[in-house]
Amino acid sequence: EVQLVESGGGLVQAGGSLRLSCAASDFTFDDYAIGWFRQAPGKEREGVSCINSNDSSTYYADSVKGRFTISGDNAKNTVYLLMNSLKPEDTAVYYCAARIYPIKLSSSYGDPRMYDYWGQGTQVTVSS
Repeated sequence: EVQLVESGGGLVQAGGSLRLSCAASDFTFDDYAIGWFRQAPGKEREGVSCINSNDSSTYYADSVKGRFTISGDNAKNTVYLLMNSLKPEDTAVYYCAARIYPIKLSSSYGDPRMYDYWGQGTQVTVSS
């Protein structure tokens, strides 16, 4: 059974950095996409970033461009989200999700319905 486990969340001051990890187990697909989403209290789940395994193409939400960087380590079956210059509005539960095919359209990466597997989430809190 495919499992995704997020880690690396925590409490950080505004302007600080965190690196989230998404470790996938029993994930044997050749080409796939891993996305990061976040959900703040009372808000809808929002697509943050996505990376395709076949060509390492990436997508980012406008709100995080230039601050967040997504990367993958295929040997470790792990995808990372490096978050710099964090802001209080970045506070949310962050989820990683896997799709068994690459994401080809920038308009699709942020749609939760495109993904097949989800992790349990990790809390990120940014204090002002």
